[in-house]
Amino acid sequence: MKLDLDLRLERPGFAFHAQHQGTLSGLTAIFGPSGSGKTTLLRLIAGFERGAGEIGLGPHRWQQGRHFVPPHRRRIATVFQEARLFQHLDVAGNLAYAARRAGTAHNVASLADRFGVTQLMGRRVAGLSGGEAQRVSLVRALLTDPVLILMDEPLSALDGAARAGILSIIEDLRDEGPAPILYVTHSRSEVARLADRVMLVASGAIRSEGPASAILPQILQTERDELSVMTVTHTGVEADGLCVLAYPGGRLLVPDFAGQRGRPTRIAIHARDVLLARGDAADWSGRLSALNAIPARVFAIEVRGASARVTLDCAGTQIVARITARSAGALGLASGVDCLALIKSVALLED
Repeated sequence: MKLDLDLRLERPGFAFHAQHQGTLSGLTAIFGPSGSGKTTLLRLIAGFERGAGEIGLGPHRWQQGRHFVPPHRRRIATVFQEARLFQHLDVAGNLAYAARRAGTAHNVASLADRFGVTQLMGRRVAGLSGGEAQRVSLVRALLTDPVLILMDEPLSALDGAARAGILSIIEDLRDEGPAPILYVTHSRSEVARLADRVMLVASGAIRSEGPASAILPQILQTERDELSVMTVTHTGVEADGLCVLAYPGGRLLVPDFAGQRGRPTRIAIHARDVLLARGDAADWSGRLSALNAIPARVFAIEVRGASARVTLDCAGTQIVARITARSAGALGLASGVDCLALIKSVALLED
């Protein structure tokens, strides 16, 4: 459906003007620095704040002139950093309330089962972990039969294991869910993994929007670090519990990967976590704690002062490593030289 957005909001010391026209599908990540207006944009779309202008999604006109549809009538589901469940109800009561409001009671059992909530139904909200509460919050949002799902940094309050599980659920919603998703985040790794499209927000305005492939290069590099994106497929689990992620040139090993087996998934690799070596992978097996030794060829190398930025070709995927110029010289790195990219398994799951 097409999103038509032209809204202004002014507060003391802050002015926000959002303009956008385009079709929403899958997951659109809203990315930008703190204070740029990302959450304000979601609040305006949801109707929690009223600006001047107009907003609509397909046939749904939520604000136009003096016409203003209140939040509870917009069929927009919002998932916040905190689950915001009713503390006086158990999990079943929270879901039943949402289902009654939307007339979707027949979906409670199927959605609870799909997202791993069935075993929590009799639990009090206060006894849930952060990941469990966020799962319940996601199911509650879906029970409202939304035409649009808004997510405001839903992973920021979760630890590593819970975060991985919710990431997988969000991928399911992106690929098979009932409605497009607008997803606010400050995490470049989340954008790289989840986004079909990216909307950049800065200084109170939407500065650009487009396919993730076009926008990602603008946000993956910072002064201190750089991310590379690799598409992998979860193909199985080894006897010791390590998950196997296949890519066109080989495989990676990571612990506790929550992605769905058989589905291509993007992962982000920090340039600071890539070590370089010369020789065969067998030369390093058992000599380093890093389990992943990826055959690579130097595509380009840029030396700036004491640092070197090395772009590697790994079976058609480009990965960037940042090392010292001294190390680059000692290894004899130059365009066309074969080497190994050594990556710790745990580094592939860190933000």
